[in-house]
Amino acid sequence: MTLPFFPTDLFDDDRAELLDIVHRVGVAPEQKFILGERTARFEAAIRDSVGAADAVACGSGTSALTLVLRAMDVGAGDEVIVPAFGCAPLAAAPALLGATPVFADVDPWTMVVDPAAVARLVTPRTKVIMPAHMFSVMADMPELRRIATEAGVRLLEDSAVAQGGTLAGTPAGMWGDAGVYSFVQVKTFGMPGEGGMVVTCDAGLGSAVRMLRNHGQDGKSRFVYHRIGYNSRFDEIMAEFQLYRLPTLPRRLRRRARIGEYYTERFAELAGCGVLAPPPARDGRCYYVYSLLCERRDELREYLAARGIGSHVYYPAPLPRQPAFAPYTRPGDAWPAAELAARRTLAIPIYPHLTDVQVERIADAVCRFAKES
Repeated sequence: MTLPFFPTDLFDDDRAELLDIVHRVGVAPEQKFILGERTARFEAAIRDSVGAADAVACGSGTSALTLVLRAMDVGAGDEVIVPAFGCAPLAAAPALLGATPVFADVDPWTMVVDPAAVARLVTPRTKVIMPAHMFSVMADMPELRRIATEAGVRLLEDSAVAQGGTLAGTPAGMWGDAGVYSFVQVKTFGMPGEGGMVVTCDAGLGSAVRMLRNHGQDGKSRFVYHRIGYNSRFDEIMAEFQLYRLPTLPRRLRRRARIGEYYTERFAELAGCGVLAPPPARDGRCYYVYSLLCERRDELREYLAARGIGSHVYYPAPLPRQPAFAPYTRPGDAWPAAELAARRTLAIPIYPHLTDVQVERIADAVCRFAKES
């Protein structure tokens, strides 16, 4: 039996409800398909769940990052410090606004941005520090918050993979001036479509994002454009679907955590065999993806595939080594930990509906590979 890395049955149990929602929204007299009452209720639910002043639903997590940076007046001449290892939007969002992404190296074990590297890169041109939580580990937000405050710059927390995680009692997304979640299919609160959310304790920042997501309109007077904005509006069908699924999110997160903790316990003895699990901990964990660091990554991937177990390589090159972002680097720049992560990281399945037997099968295969090699 094959265990895919990206499961095709994430929403099978919700299919009837989803079809019913499509019908209800489709035949509703108001014929409101974006930014309606359902979106407002979804925003309120997320806002209240994390204790934010505002939550603004957007068309995607990527566009949410861009909208927040734009609301922070990031533009030409500004620098935004981002991790050297991660997904393209971290660098693309500031670049698209005319700013310069500045790449900070990551911790070689957790693969989240290294606060010491961030501190060394702060200059008078720095406008925003934008850390990202990675795989199953949240970034060191207390230290990054301190660095941003002392430097007098904004802190934007990319929590696309970490919704539901907490660090020192503070929810992911609430350490910075604003945080961003993603609802794309495979995220911890994914849905069958694109979507994102900005959360913030700065009501003014939330209001600016709300206006920017809808062509610069204030939501009261249509066709009056107060700012040059974007089209990043949320879908009413998905808002209703996410409201339906929100009460079960804690259960799914607990299941992910149990699987992740089981993996970490099983793999603790493999470090000497060239397979390194994430650091064992409960605080600051967000089990979106469970990624190993493996000396012979490609061989492990082939070994698992031969046994019907899917795996996935995230980010085979650091961001500054990607052709699109190479122009933002300088000769002599180096990101050794990010380079090492790109060569060694391999993610294994952790979706919540894996059975205990399936989880044991995956762990057994990883252990056999390490010990036989």
